[in-house]
Amino acid sequence: MKTVSVREARQHIGSLLDAVTAGEKVIITRRGQPIAKLTVIEAEDTKIYFPDRTQFRKQISAAKKSSVALIRELRDERG
Repeated sequence: MKTVSVREARQHIGSLLDAVTAGEKVIITRRGQPIAKLTVIEAEDTKIYFPDRTQFRKQISAAKKSSVALIRELRDERG
């Protein structure tokens, strides 16, 4: 495990990211105290979860006008 200061991390971020990609863990310190850890992101950490919106959609009533008709009506009102 590699330990670097904030200043070193800023100056050498590219090489630190290369080390992390290779599997090394990097601890970043401020005034000698550890404040952050750089580690590689696991594949499961990058999954994006979109909740099921089926129940939400059932609660919304259907539009009385189509979007085309509504836009035309708004345009006509302006001008």
